[in-house]
Amino acid sequence: MKHPNSNTIAGSQLVNEREAADILCYSVRALQNWRHRGGGPDFVKVSARSVRYRRADLDKWIADRTVSNTSQTI
Repeated sequence: MKHPNSNTIAGSQLVNEREAADILCYSVRALQNWRHRGGGPDFVKVSARSVRYRRADLDKWIADRTVSNTSQTI
């Protein structure tokens, strides 16, 4: 049985890269490229081969890119 808080750290839900990609409407490959090149949302490196994203970091990344017209820069 999974512990009810096993996906949370300091009150912030952790999601895997597939879930993060779905939330952002991007591909998993795009997330992988951003992790390598920079420019994507912050992530948690759980191990050498495993990453997770805090839901709060995804929401912040979306909010930071929200604009009201096309002449605004991000």
